[in-house]
Amino acid sequence: MRTRPVIGVTLDAEEPGGYSKLPWYALRKNYFSALAEMGALPIALPHHPELAESYLEEIDGLLITGGAFDVDPALYGGGPTHPTVTLKSGRTDFELAVTRGALARNKPVLGICGGEQLLAVALGGTLIQHIPDSIAGALEHEQPNPRNEPGHEISIAPGTLLARITGRSRMAVNSAHHQAVAAAGEGAVVNALAPDGVVEGLEHPGYRFALGVQWHPEYAVDPADPLIFKAFVEATRG
Repeated sequence: MRTRPVIGVTLDAEEPGGYSKLPWYALRKNYFSALAEMGALPIALPHHPELAESYLEEIDGLLITGGAFDVDPALYGGGPTHPTVTLKSGRTDFELAVTRGALARNKPVLGICGGEQLLAVALGGTLIQHIPDSIAGALEHEQPNPRNEPGHEISIAPGTLLARITGRSRMAVNSAHHQAVAAAGEGAVVNALAPDGVVEGLEHPGYRFALGVQWHPEYAVDPADPLIFKAFVEATRG
């Protein structure tokens, strides 16, 4: 009998250079440690869409991580690709397959930063391709200060899963994105906003646990951040 729920964690992928002369996978340690500290057994998921169903038979929950890339606008009817958009099609193909599979099986899903945007697309939502071109007077969502410091505050919608998890109406968050959710998808709920109106979180009450946050709670820049991982891991035990 498992004493720790198994959480599949999506990896980033890089081209040759730096660590290896061949293509390689990468992910910051704090994604894994944030889960392990809450009692989970995190495992890495390489990008094989054809294995998504097999992975899902082995995991109790799915964490979709962030990265310096974007979801292809063609996947959500976003029109012409903005010049700032960077694609990693192999990663996106896998993440969409495993996320849709997890939702179909009603397994808990947590999306972080780009993972929140991927979750929105999986739920039928859309994205803003480049915040500065779409929102006048927007905050600097790619914060200049280190990621282990807050970039701005968010307001949390009362009555949402995020509000219940954090017990808060406001949080300080870090910020490392140039895109954002435009529409959360049918049945999904926006649960957090930045002061400039940019969507900072979403959830879908029709699933056991389907939560996306635009910031990086694995850095724990706010005392409520670890509560997100705690609630996610607890949901996988249900």
